[in-house]
Formats: sequence, C-alpha cells, structure tokens
Amino acid sequence: MELSNLQTLFEAARKLSGHSEFVVMGSLCALGIAAGSGVPPRMLLSIDVDCYTRQDPPRIFELRQALGEGSSFEVAHGYFLDPISPNLPTLPAQWEFRLVRVPLGRELTVFFLDPNDAAVSKYARGEPRDREWLQAGLTAGLLSAPIVESRFRDTVFLDDEERRRALDAFESDRERHAKSGAPPRGT
Repeated sequence: MELSNLQTLFEAARKLSGHSEFVVMGSLCALGIAAGSGVPPRMLLSIDVDCYTRQDPPRIFELRQALGEGSSFEVAHGYFLDPISPNLPTLPAQWEFRLVRVPLGRELTVFFLDPNDAAVSKYARGEPRDREWLQAGLTAGLLSAPIVESRFRDTVFLDDEERRRALDAFESDRERHAKSGAPPRGT
C-alpha cells in the first residue's frame, strides 16, 4: 500500500460524503511517517484502510457499500475502506493530540494515528499479524520501545488480563530485539 492509494480512496470518500478530513487508525497509520518512505513492507501489507471521518465519525459507515469490502471500488483497486469508530481500539490517553497530519492535495487531509499509539492497541489485540507489524516497526526503528512502554502507563485496558497479555508480548519483543544484537532505536 502507498500513500497514493489512500489519496485515491479518500478522494472517492470525499466526493461521496462531502468530508475532506479522514483519520487512519490501523496498520496503515505507518504511511503517515515520511509519507511511507522507509517503512518496512510488512507494515504496509493491509488492504483494509481502518478509518473514520474526522468531523463526523459515524458518517464513515455510510461509505461501506460504495468503498468497503466487496465493493466495486475494492474490485477495481484491490483495497477498501474499513469504517471504524474512534472509540474502538485500546489506545493511550491523549492519542488524538498526536495524530500526524498529512495533506493530500488541496482539498483533502488525512490524519494518521501515531504508530507508537497504534503499537499499544496492537499489543492489546495480540493478533499474529499485529505482532509481525510490531516487530518490523521495532526493528526498523519506526517504533520506539521507551515511548511504547510509557504509553502503556497512560492506557486504560479492557481488563487486567488484556494489560498483562499486552505487556508480556511487548517485553518478549523487546528481549528478542536485544538478543538479536539490533535493539530498536530509542532504547
């Protein structure tokens, strides 16, 4: 996935919804870092763009039929809009103030979740593909272990088990990179 793919998707979304600001929350938030250059391919494999309209989050769900999974847009382009609520993922406090703003043309702006905030959410979810994304980000230095660790302290998890599972996975990744001789940058 590339930033130009998101521009195509969000231009279509803008035309359908009248909104010109969108927030990308999932794996593809990595595209907000230097417009995706230098981002490991493993962090950009997703074909579903987890997002919402910035000014009216529920409005994004109206676009599911035209731009979502199984739509003619997906058939034509090979990727799709995956509408989400900003309240869905487990995220650290103040994440909204760390969104990375990227203008895409004159009439379109995309805000990307800070990848270190996304890391906390991915550790909480604990899916194998999320762990691959996290390990690629740590290895490339696009995620900072100290920042992720500090964001854990500012996160309200669903319960103690989710918190414990997320922290255990994080510590495992940190140890793995330390043993490989290539600890993540920022440690």
